Amino acid sequence: MPVQLVPQIALSLFPVFVFLAGLVVLDSFKLVKLRAIIVAIVVGGIAALASLGANIALLDALPLEAKWYPRYIAPVVEESLKALFMVYLIRSKKVGFMVDAALFGFAAGAGFAFIENIIYLRSIPHASLFVWAIRGFGTAVMHGGTTAIFGVIAKNRADLKSSDALSVFLPGAAVAMVIHSFFNHFFLPPEFQTIVYLIILPAVLVLVFKQSEQSTRDWLGVGLDTDVELLSLITSGGVSTTKIGTYLKSLETRFRGEVLADMLCYLRVHLELSVKAKALLLMRSTGFNPPPDPEVEAQLNELRFLEKSIGQTGKMLMHPFLHLTSRDLWQLHMLAQK
Repeated sequence: MPVQLVPQIALSLFPVFVFLAGLVVLDSFKLVKLRAIIVAIVVGGIAALASLGANIALLDALPLEAKWYPRYIAPVVEESLKALFMVYLIRSKKVGFMVDAALFGFAAGAGFAFIENIIYLRSIPHASLFVWAIRGFGTAVMHGGTTAIFGVIAKNRADLKSSDALSVFLPGAAVAMVIHSFFNHFFLPPEFQTIVYLIILPAVLVLVFKQSEQSTRDWLGVGLDTDVELLSLITSGGVSTTKIGTYLKSLETRFRGEVLADMLCYLRVHLELSVKAKALLLMRSTGFNPPPDPEVEAQLNELRFLEKSIGQTGKMLMHPFLHLTSRDLWQLHMLAQK
């Protein structure tokens, strides 16, 4: 990259990275680590390079006028490639809340915009700083905003439907593509269009952050109380008088005694880890970041051993008493990363 292009690059991307930093600051639970954000930016850049190759190939292959391609085909190609990273994160339970999805999505979009702007700068290196302020502000925020919106919609639908099937991701992808296509139509003069995107997309994301954080706090309150109460019954030996004890006793004809004991241990360890994860989030929300719990790794290893011991049938039979939504499974992933 020629040295003379550095000011244009900096000017065109300054707002999107400032806003990304603002989202990180707004995240009071500190759910996404800086390393993960950097990875998302890099993946977004890779998606931009892949989009460049795909766009060149399709532009040559499709019998379309040049003006139609950026309006209707490029948005589909680019949003699809950016979305793949978010699909992977959601399906692998690495995203616990809509806040996470917004952060990962905006970071990936920022990385995409960084590479795309470098490519455009090399093609028109003598454009004025004003041109690149308009071009960079609008494009960078658009790419970050559309991927963040896709991630938020996809995560919300995955939670509501308790599913990560392909159909869960289609509405969010459609919204992102429509926004991108609208941007590429240039219905408004570029400077006005940039202002509109700079106002609307950040405002939408900030609103999502506020709602998601409140949802997180509500979930923490209810979930923590329930987990602590159930864990107390198990550790005090009072579980035999509960519905769980009755349920396990009804399984005596199907499982050996040691397997039933392992099922109860599996429930206990799962609850202990769940309580620790929720407590960690509550401490983070108050600005306190405690050191890693040395017992967590051993408990995770014990949980994996017990999973093998009770088998898939045993796990399925424990579902009525375990929190196994994508958000709750994410807790275990978060503790494993500590």
